[in-house]
Amino acid sequence: MRKQILTTFAAALCLAGTALTAQAQPAELHTAEQAADSLAAPARRPMTINEMRLRRGLTDRHNLFVPKGQWIFGGTASYSTHTNDRYQFFIIEDINSEGYTFRVSPMIAYALRDNMAIGARFVYARSLLKLDNASLKFGDDVDATEFRARDFYTLTHSYTASVIWRQYIPLGNSKRFALFNEMQLSAGGSQAKFANDSPVKGTYQTGYSLSLGISPGIVAFATNNMAVEVNVGVMGISYNHVKQVHNQVREGKLDTSMMNFKVNIFSIGLGMAFYL
Repeated sequence: MRKQILTTFAAALCLAGTALTAQAQPAELHTAEQAADSLAAPARRPMTINEMRLRRGLTDRHNLFVPKGQWIFGGTASYSTHTNDRYQFFIIEDINSEGYTFRVSPMIAYALRDNMAIGARFVYARSLLKLDNASLKFGDDVDATEFRARDFYTLTHSYTASVIWRQYIPLGNSKRFALFNEMQLSAGGSQAKFANDSPVKGTYQTGYSLSLGISPGIVAFATNNMAVEVNVGVMGISYNHVKQVHNQVREGKLDTSMMNFKVNIFSIGLGMAFYL
C-alpha cells in the first residue's frame, strides 16, 4: 500500500513538470524571436536636415535641370532716352529737359553640383539729365507760390561687383521651366556731378556701397542652350556711404543703412543666358 502511494505521487510530479515545461517553451521561443528581430532591424533615429530636404523633393538630384560641370553665361542690358519740351507732369509745368539711362550687367557661373551654381556678376550704370527749366506752382495765378529750377545738370555712373549663388528648382519633371533663387553679396562705388544756376555752382560726389540680397526668378529654355530669365529682388541688407564737395569749398557726408523685406519693382531684371 505504501509503495503504491509513492508510485502515484512520483507519477503526478512527472506530469506537472512536463506541463510546466510545455507552457514555458512558447514564451522562451517568443523571447528569442523578439531578440532576433531587434538585432536584424536597424535602430530608428531622427532624420537629418539634408534628408528632410531630400524627402521634400526640392533638392532631388534625380530631377536634373542644370548638370554638374556646366558653364552659364548671360546678362541684361538696357538703354533709354527722353526729351521734354514744355511738358507738364501733374503740378510741375514747363519741363524742358533731355537725358538718357544706360545699364549693362554681364554674369558668369559654374555648376559645382547638379542644379546648383556659383559665379560672379558685374553691373555698370550711367545716367545723364539736363534740365533747362521746370516750375512748380501752388495756388491760382494771382496768389500763386512758384518754385523754379533752371540750368540743372547731373551725370551719375555706378559700378558693382557681386558674388552669386544659385539653386535651381525644376517645375515637376519639366526640362524647359524651372525656378531659381539667387543670393548676391555685392560691393560697388559711384561718382556723380551736379551743376546748376548761372554762374555755375557745382557738387562732386563719390561713394561706395555693400549689400546682401536675395533675388528669386524663373528660367525658361527657348533652345537647348539658350534661356530667358526673369528675377526680382525681394529682400536685402545694404549700407551706403557718400561724400560730397560743394564748389571745392564745403564738404558733406551721408551714411545710410537699410533692411528691406518687400518686393522691389525697380530691381526686376529680364535677360538672356547661355548654358554650355
